[in-house]
Amino acid sequence: MRKSLKERLAILSDAAKYDASCASSGTQKRDSAKSGGLGSTEGSGICHAYAPDGRCISLLKVLLTNFCIYDCAYCINRSSSNVERARFTPEEVVWLTLEFYRRNYIEGLFLSSGIIRSPDHTMEQMVRVVRELRVSHDFRGYVHLKSIPEASAHLIEEAGLYADRLSLNIELPTDSGIARLAPEKRPSHIRRSMGDLRLKIEAADEPTLQSKTRKRFVPAGQSTQMIVGADGANDATILGTSAQLYGSYSLKRVYYSAFSPIPDSSKNLPLIKPPLMREHRLYQADWLYRFYGFGIEEITATRPGGMLDLNLDPKLAWALGHRADFPVDVNKAERERLLRVPGLGTKTVKAILSARRFRRLRLDDLSRLGVSIKKVQAFVTAEGWTPRQLADRADLRTMFEPPPEQLTLL
Repeated sequence: MRKSLKERLAILSDAAKYDASCASSGTQKRDSAKSGGLGSTEGSGICHAYAPDGRCISLLKVLLTNFCIYDCAYCINRSSSNVERARFTPEEVVWLTLEFYRRNYIEGLFLSSGIIRSPDHTMEQMVRVVRELRVSHDFRGYVHLKSIPEASAHLIEEAGLYADRLSLNIELPTDSGIARLAPEKRPSHIRRSMGDLRLKIEAADEPTLQSKTRKRFVPAGQSTQMIVGADGANDATILGTSAQLYGSYSLKRVYYSAFSPIPDSSKNLPLIKPPLMREHRLYQADWLYRFYGFGIEEITATRPGGMLDLNLDPKLAWALGHRADFPVDVNKAERERLLRVPGLGTKTVKAILSARRFRRLRLDDLSRLGVSIKKVQAFVTAEGWTPRQLADRADLRTMFEPPPEQLTLL
Protein backbone atom coordinates (compact mmCIF):
# COMPACT_ATOMS: atom_id res chain seq x y z
CA MET A 1 0.00 0.00 0.00
CA ARG A 2 1.31 3.42 -0.96
CA LYS A 3 2.16 5.57 2.04
CA SER A 4 0.37 8.86 2.52
CA LEU A 5 2.18 12.16 2.05
CA LYS A 6 2.15 12.68 5.83
CA GLU A 7 3.70 9.26 6.46
CA ARG A 8 6.42 9.82 3.86
CA LEU A 9 7.16 13.26 5.26
CA ALA A 10 7.63 11.75 8.73
CA ILE A 11 10.07 9.13 7.37
CA LEU A 12 12.09 11.39 5.09
CA SER A 13 12.34 14.37 7.42
CA ASP A 14 13.55 12.07 10.20
CA ALA A 15 16.09 10.46 7.85
CA ALA A 16 17.43 13.92 6.92
CA LYS A 17 18.61 14.61 10.48
CA TYR A 18 21.89 12.82 9.69
CA ASP A 19 22.77 15.57 7.20
CA ALA A 20 24.57 18.14 9.33
CA SER A 21 25.30 20.95 6.88
CA CYS A 22 22.25 23.19 6.88
CA ALA A 23 23.60 26.66 7.60
CA SER A 24 22.48 29.52 5.39
CA SER A 25 24.90 32.35 6.02
CA GLY A 26 26.72 34.17 3.26
CA THR A 27 24.14 34.22 0.49
CA GLN A 28 22.67 37.19 -1.37
CA LYS A 29 19.86 39.21 0.19
CA ARG A 30 16.53 38.63 -1.54
CA ASP A 31 13.17 39.81 -0.29
CA SER A 32 9.86 39.13 -2.04
CA ALA A 33 8.25 42.08 -0.26
CA LYS A 34 10.48 44.41 -2.29
CA SER A 35 10.71 42.65 -5.64
CA GLY A 36 7.81 40.23 -5.85
CA GLY A 37 7.83 36.46 -5.82
CA LEU A 38 7.75 34.32 -2.69
CA GLY A 39 10.18 33.98 0.23
CA SER A 40 13.17 35.83 1.62
CA THR A 41 16.76 35.31 2.75
CA GLU A 42 16.87 38.53 4.76
CA GLY A 43 17.97 38.63 8.40
CA SER A 44 20.24 36.11 10.07
CA GLY A 45 19.72 33.28 7.62
CA ILE A 46 17.73 30.08 7.66
CA CYS A 47 18.66 27.12 9.83
CA HIS A 48 17.31 25.01 12.68
CA ALA A 49 18.97 27.20 15.26
CA TYR A 50 18.60 30.40 17.26
CA ALA A 51 19.87 33.64 15.78
CA PRO A 52 21.94 36.06 17.91
CA ASP A 53 18.78 38.09 18.56
CA GLY A 54 17.01 35.00 19.94
CA ARG A 55 14.82 34.46 16.87
CA CYS A 56 14.21 30.85 15.87
CA ILE A 57 14.90 30.31 12.18
CA SER A 58 13.91 27.19 10.28
CA LEU A 59 13.84 25.40 6.95
CA LEU A 60 12.26 22.29 5.53
CA LYS A 61 15.00 19.68 5.84
CA VAL A 62 14.05 16.55 3.95
CA LEU A 63 15.30 13.76 1.71
CA LEU A 64 13.90 13.24 -1.75
CA THR A 65 14.19 9.52 -0.92
CA ASN A 66 15.96 7.26 1.55
CA PHE A 67 16.24 4.44 -0.98
CA CYS A 68 19.90 4.07 -1.95
CA ILE A 69 21.89 1.81 -4.24
CA TYR A 70 25.08 2.35 -2.20
CA ASP A 71 25.96 0.33 0.89
CA CYS A 72 28.12 2.72 2.95
CA ALA A 73 28.70 1.03 6.32
CA TYR A 74 28.21 4.24 8.35
CA CYS A 75 24.91 5.31 6.71
CA ILE A 76 21.54 4.40 8.18
CA ASN A 77 20.01 4.54 4.68
CA ARG A 78 22.51 2.11 3.13
CA SER A 79 21.05 -0.49 0.80
CA SER A 80 21.46 -3.32 3.34
CA SER A 81 19.85 -1.37 6.21
CA ASN A 82 16.49 -2.58 7.48
CA VAL A 83 14.77 0.83 7.63
CA GLU A 84 11.36 1.91 6.40
CA ARG A 85 11.71 3.40 2.92
CA ALA A 86 9.83 6.24 1.24
CA ARG A 87 10.13 8.56 -1.72
CA PHE A 88 8.82 11.93 -2.87
CA THR A 89 8.32 13.09 -6.42
CA PRO A 90 9.95 16.44 -7.25
CA GLU A 91 6.47 17.98 -7.56
CA GLU A 92 5.60 16.87 -4.03
CA VAL A 93 8.72 18.50 -2.57
CA VAL A 94 7.90 21.72 -4.41
CA TRP A 95 4.32 21.65 -3.10
CA LEU A 96 5.46 20.94 0.48
CA THR A 97 8.00 23.77 0.39
CA LEU A 98 5.50 26.33 -0.88
CA GLU A 99 2.70 25.24 1.46
CA PHE A 100 4.95 25.16 4.52
CA TYR A 101 6.26 28.60 3.63
CA ARG A 102 2.75 30.04 3.19
CA ARG A 103 1.86 28.70 6.63
CA ASN A 104 4.96 30.41 8.07
CA TYR A 105 6.45 27.07 9.16
CA ILE A 106 9.71 27.51 7.22
CA GLU A 107 11.88 30.07 5.50
CA GLY A 108 13.62 27.83 3.00
CA LEU A 109 14.57 24.33 1.88
CA PHE A 110 17.40 21.91 2.63
CA LEU A 111 17.21 18.99 0.20
CA SER A 112 19.28 15.81 0.14
CA SER A 113 18.68 12.31 -1.15
CA GLY A 114 19.75 8.71 -1.30
CA ILE A 115 21.02 7.53 -4.69
CA ILE A 116 18.31 5.91 -6.83
CA ARG A 117 18.96 4.27 -10.22
CA SER A 118 22.11 6.35 -10.77
CA PRO A 119 23.80 9.54 -9.53
CA ASP A 120 22.68 11.41 -12.67
CA HIS A 121 19.05 10.32 -12.31
CA THR A 122 18.96 11.40 -8.67
CA MET A 123 20.70 14.72 -9.33
CA GLU A 124 18.33 15.48 -12.18
CA GLN A 125 15.36 14.95 -9.85
CA MET A 126 16.83 17.32 -7.26
CA VAL A 127 17.59 19.95 -9.88
CA ARG A 128 13.96 19.73 -11.04
CA VAL A 129 12.85 20.69 -7.53
CA VAL A 130 14.95 23.84 -7.27
CA ARG A 131 14.36 24.84 -10.90
CA GLU A 132 10.60 24.56 -10.41
CA LEU A 133 10.75 26.60 -7.20
CA ARG A 134 12.82 29.39 -8.74
CA VAL A 135 11.44 29.57 -12.27
CA SER A 136 7.78 28.53 -11.99
CA HIS A 137 7.03 29.89 -8.52
CA ASP A 138 9.60 32.71 -8.19
CA PHE A 139 10.63 31.35 -4.79
CA ARG A 140 13.22 33.67 -3.24
CA GLY A 141 13.84 31.82 0.01
CA TYR A 142 17.07 30.05 0.88
CA VAL A 143 17.84 26.72 -0.82
CA HIS A 144 20.66 24.39 0.22
CA LEU A 145 21.18 21.39 -2.02
CA LYS A 146 23.24 18.30 -1.16
CA SER A 147 24.91 17.55 -4.49
CA ILE A 148 26.14 14.17 -5.69
CA PRO A 149 29.85 14.17 -6.61
CA GLU A 150 29.45 11.30 -9.09
CA ALA A 151 26.78 13.21 -11.06
CA SER A 152 27.59 14.85 -14.40
CA ALA A 153 29.24 18.25 -14.22
CA HIS A 154 26.45 19.95 -16.20
CA LEU A 155 23.85 18.83 -13.63
CA ILE A 156 25.88 20.21 -10.72
CA GLU A 157 26.41 23.41 -12.68
CA GLU A 158 22.66 23.76 -13.31
CA ALA A 159 21.98 23.18 -9.61
CA GLY A 160 24.33 26.06 -8.84
CA LEU A 161 22.20 28.44 -10.90
CA TYR A 162 19.25 27.94 -8.54
CA ALA A 163 20.65 26.93 -5.12
CA ASP A 164 22.20 29.31 -2.61
CA ARG A 165 24.64 26.72 -1.32
CA LEU A 166 25.81 23.35 -2.62
CA SER A 167 27.33 20.58 -0.49
CA LEU A 168 29.63 17.88 -1.81
CA ASN A 169 30.32 15.46 1.05
CA ILE A 170 33.91 14.32 1.64
CA GLU A 171 32.34 11.49 3.72
CA LEU A 172 35.33 10.45 5.89
CA PRO A 173 38.63 12.11 6.89
CA THR A 174 40.86 9.48 5.23
CA ASP A 175 40.85 7.87 1.80
CA SER A 176 41.59 4.50 3.39
CA GLY A 177 38.47 4.86 5.52
CA ILE A 178 36.35 5.56 2.45
CA ALA A 179 37.84 2.58 0.62
CA ARG A 180 37.01 0.32 3.57
CA LEU A 181 33.58 1.64 4.58
CA ALA A 182 32.22 3.13 1.34
CA PRO A 183 33.98 1.24 -1.48
CA GLU A 184 31.48 2.43 -4.12
CA LYS A 185 32.62 6.03 -3.62
CA ARG A 186 35.85 7.46 -4.98
CA PRO A 187 37.70 10.21 -3.02
CA SER A 188 39.31 11.40 -6.26
CA HIS A 189 35.87 11.93 -7.83
CA ILE A 190 34.68 13.86 -4.77
CA ARG A 191 37.70 16.16 -4.77
CA ARG A 192 37.52 16.70 -8.52
CA SER A 193 33.87 17.76 -8.22
CA MET A 194 34.70 20.08 -5.33
CA GLY A 195 37.53 21.62 -7.34
CA ASP A 196 35.34 22.08 -10.41
CA LEU A 197 32.68 23.75 -8.28
CA ARG A 198 35.22 26.11 -6.74
CA LEU A 199 36.40 27.19 -10.20
CA LYS A 200 32.80 27.83 -11.33
CA ILE A 201 32.06 29.87 -8.20
CA GLU A 202 35.20 31.98 -8.67
CA ALA A 203 34.46 32.49 -12.37
CA ALA A 204 30.91 33.64 -11.61
CA ASP A 205 32.25 36.10 -9.03
CA GLU A 206 34.30 37.94 -11.68
CA PRO A 207 32.41 40.92 -13.15
CA THR A 208 31.74 40.81 -16.88
CA LEU A 209 33.49 43.32 -19.14
CA GLN A 210 30.22 44.56 -20.65
CA SER A 211 28.03 45.14 -17.60
CA LYS A 212 30.43 44.81 -14.64
CA THR A 213 27.80 42.59 -13.00
CA ARG A 214 28.45 39.20 -11.43
CA LYS A 215 26.65 36.03 -12.38
CA ARG A 216 24.43 34.44 -9.74
CA PHE A 217 26.01 31.06 -9.03
CA VAL A 218 25.99 29.42 -5.57
CA PRO A 219 26.24 32.81 -3.78
CA ALA A 220 26.63 31.17 -0.36
CA GLY A 221 29.47 28.95 -1.62
CA GLN A 222 30.06 25.26 -1.04
CA SER A 223 30.44 23.21 2.12
CA THR A 224 31.11 19.60 3.00
CA GLN A 225 30.28 17.06 5.69
CA MET A 226 32.61 14.62 7.42
CA ILE A 227 31.53 11.57 9.42
CA VAL A 228 33.40 11.50 12.74
CA GLY A 229 34.15 8.27 14.59
CA ALA A 230 33.40 5.68 11.91
CA ASP A 231 36.92 4.97 10.67
CA GLY A 232 39.01 5.44 13.83
CA ALA A 233 40.76 8.64 12.67
CA ASN A 234 41.91 10.82 15.57
CA ASP A 235 41.02 14.49 15.97
CA ALA A 236 44.37 15.69 14.64
CA THR A 237 43.77 13.78 11.40
CA ILE A 238 40.19 15.06 11.13
CA LEU A 239 41.18 18.70 11.66
CA GLY A 240 44.18 18.32 9.34
CA THR A 241 41.89 17.08 6.57
CA SER A 242 39.53 19.99 7.23
CA ALA A 243 42.40 22.48 6.97
CA GLN A 244 43.37 21.01 3.59
CA LEU A 245 39.78 21.22 2.37
CA TYR A 246 39.40 24.85 3.45
CA GLY A 247 42.61 25.77 1.66
CA SER A 248 42.04 23.76 -1.51
CA TYR A 249 38.36 24.43 -2.18
CA SER A 250 37.55 27.73 -0.41
CA LEU A 251 34.85 26.00 1.61
CA LYS A 252 32.48 28.07 3.69
CA ARG A 253 32.19 25.32 6.27
CA VAL A 254 33.18 21.77 7.13
CA TYR A 255 30.43 20.06 9.11
CA TYR A 256 31.19 17.23 11.51
CA SER A 257 28.62 14.50 12.02
CA ALA A 258 29.07 12.22 15.02
CA PHE A 259 28.81 8.54 14.14
CA SER A 260 27.23 5.88 16.31
CA PRO A 261 26.85 2.21 15.36
CA ILE A 262 23.45 1.56 13.82
CA PRO A 263 22.02 -1.82 14.85
CA ASP A 264 19.63 -3.93 12.83
CA SER A 265 16.19 -2.54 13.69
CA SER A 266 14.68 -6.03 13.40
CA LYS A 267 16.45 -6.93 16.65
CA ASN A 268 14.75 -4.05 18.45
CA LEU A 269 18.00 -2.80 19.96
CA PRO A 270 18.37 0.80 21.18
CA LEU A 271 20.62 3.18 19.27
CA ILE A 272 23.91 3.96 20.97
CA LYS A 273 24.06 7.61 21.99
CA PRO A 274 26.35 9.37 19.47
CA PRO A 275 29.53 11.08 20.77
CA LEU A 276 28.08 14.58 20.49
CA MET A 277 30.66 16.16 22.82
CA ARG A 278 33.46 15.13 20.47
CA GLU A 279 31.55 16.66 17.57
CA HIS A 280 31.12 19.86 19.61
CA ARG A 281 34.84 20.04 20.46
CA LEU A 282 35.74 19.60 16.79
CA TYR A 283 33.54 22.54 15.86
CA GLN A 284 35.25 24.64 18.55
CA ALA A 285 38.71 23.60 17.34
CA ASP A 286 37.69 24.31 13.74
CA TRP A 287 36.68 27.82 14.83
CA LEU A 288 40.06 28.40 16.55
CA TYR A 289 41.88 27.39 13.39
CA ARG A 290 39.79 29.59 11.12
CA PHE A 291 39.35 32.76 13.18
CA TYR A 292 41.79 32.78 16.12
CA GLY A 293 45.14 32.07 14.50
CA PHE A 294 45.74 28.67 16.09
CA GLY A 295 47.56 25.93 14.22
CA ILE A 296 46.07 22.44 14.07
CA GLU A 297 49.14 21.01 15.81
CA GLU A 298 48.73 23.50 18.68
CA ILE A 299 45.09 22.63 19.24
CA THR A 300 45.62 18.86 19.24
CA ALA A 301 48.91 18.67 21.17
CA THR A 302 47.35 19.10 24.62
CA ARG A 303 46.52 15.39 24.98
CA PRO A 304 48.25 12.21 23.78
CA GLY A 305 47.02 10.42 20.70
CA GLY A 306 45.94 13.55 18.83
CA MET A 307 42.58 13.71 20.59
CA LEU A 308 40.86 16.80 21.96
CA ASP A 309 40.01 17.12 25.65
CA LEU A 310 36.31 16.33 26.03
CA ASN A 311 36.07 18.01 29.45
CA LEU A 312 37.43 21.41 28.40
CA ASP A 313 37.03 23.57 25.33
CA PRO A 314 40.16 23.54 23.11
CA LYS A 315 41.27 27.10 23.85
CA LEU A 316 41.04 26.59 27.61
CA ALA A 317 42.86 23.26 27.34
CA TRP A 318 45.63 24.97 25.34
CA ALA A 319 45.91 27.82 27.86
CA LEU A 320 46.23 25.41 30.80
CA GLY A 321 49.02 23.65 28.92
CA HIS A 322 50.84 26.96 28.27
CA ARG A 323 50.67 28.64 31.66
CA ALA A 324 53.95 30.51 30.99
CA ASP A 325 52.17 32.61 28.30
CA PHE A 326 49.82 34.09 30.90
CA PRO A 327 48.61 36.38 32.39
CA VAL A 328 47.96 38.74 29.47
CA ASP A 329 47.52 42.47 30.12
CA VAL A 330 44.18 43.50 28.58
CA ASN A 331 45.35 47.13 28.47
CA LYS A 332 48.56 46.49 26.53
CA ALA A 333 48.49 43.14 24.71
CA GLU A 334 48.13 43.01 20.94
CA ARG A 335 45.07 41.47 19.29
CA GLU A 336 46.76 38.12 18.56
CA ARG A 337 47.58 37.54 22.24
CA LEU A 338 44.14 38.61 23.43
CA LEU A 339 42.51 36.13 21.06
CA ARG A 340 44.31 33.31 22.89
CA VAL A 341 42.83 34.21 26.27
CA PRO A 342 40.06 31.77 27.33
CA GLY A 343 36.72 33.54 27.45
CA LEU A 344 37.60 36.29 24.96
CA GLY A 345 35.94 36.02 21.55
CA THR A 346 36.66 37.99 18.40
CA LYS A 347 33.93 40.57 19.05
CA THR A 348 35.01 41.02 22.67
CA VAL A 349 38.64 41.53 21.66
CA LYS A 350 37.55 44.14 19.13
CA ALA A 351 35.57 45.92 21.87
CA ILE A 352 38.56 45.80 24.25
CA LEU A 353 40.91 47.32 21.67
CA SER A 354 38.40 50.08 21.01
CA ALA A 355 37.59 50.84 24.67
CA ARG A 356 41.16 50.93 25.97
CA ARG A 357 42.00 53.87 23.72
CA PHE A 358 39.99 56.04 26.07
CA ARG A 359 40.74 54.57 29.51
CA ARG A 360 42.37 51.68 31.30
CA LEU A 361 40.08 48.68 31.64
CA ARG A 362 39.20 46.99 34.90
CA LEU A 363 37.88 43.46 35.47
CA ASP A 364 34.38 44.91 35.88
CA ASP A 365 34.62 46.41 32.40
CA LEU A 366 35.20 42.94 30.97
CA SER A 367 32.12 41.72 32.81
CA ARG A 368 30.06 44.48 31.21
CA LEU A 369 31.30 43.26 27.82
CA GLY A 370 29.74 39.88 28.56
CA VAL A 371 32.98 38.11 29.52
CA SER A 372 32.82 35.25 32.05
CA ILE A 373 35.02 36.54 34.89
CA LYS A 374 35.38 33.04 36.32
CA LYS A 375 36.88 31.84 33.05
CA VAL A 376 39.12 34.80 32.30
CA GLN A 377 40.39 35.98 35.70
CA ALA A 378 43.28 33.51 35.97
CA PHE A 379 44.65 34.49 32.54
CA VAL A 380 44.59 38.31 32.50
CA THR A 381 45.78 41.36 34.33
CA ALA A 382 43.73 44.56 34.32
CA GLU A 383 43.62 47.88 36.16
CA GLY A 384 43.39 46.92 39.82
CA TRP A 385 43.58 43.17 39.13
CA THR A 386 46.43 40.64 39.16
CA PRO A 387 45.71 36.90 39.42
CA ARG A 388 48.61 36.36 41.87
CA GLN A 389 48.33 32.92 43.50
CA LEU A 390 45.34 32.04 41.31
CA ALA A 391 47.49 31.71 38.20
CA ASP A 392 49.96 29.44 40.01
CA ARG A 393 47.45 27.04 41.54
CA ALA A 394 48.35 23.42 40.87
CA ASP A 395 44.64 22.53 40.77
CA LEU A 396 43.64 25.30 38.35
CA ARG A 397 42.19 22.77 35.93
CA THR A 398 39.67 21.58 38.52
CA MET A 399 38.11 25.07 38.55
CA PHE A 400 36.94 24.55 34.98
CA GLU A 401 36.17 20.85 34.71
CA PRO A 402 32.51 19.84 34.87
CA PRO A 403 31.44 18.25 38.18
CA PRO A 404 31.41 14.44 38.23
CA GLU A 405 28.10 12.80 37.47
CA GLN A 406 26.58 9.94 39.43
CA LEU A 407 26.14 6.94 37.15
CA THR A 408 22.74 5.31 37.16
CA LEU A 409 22.22 1.58 37.36
CA LEU A 410 18.95 1.77 35.42
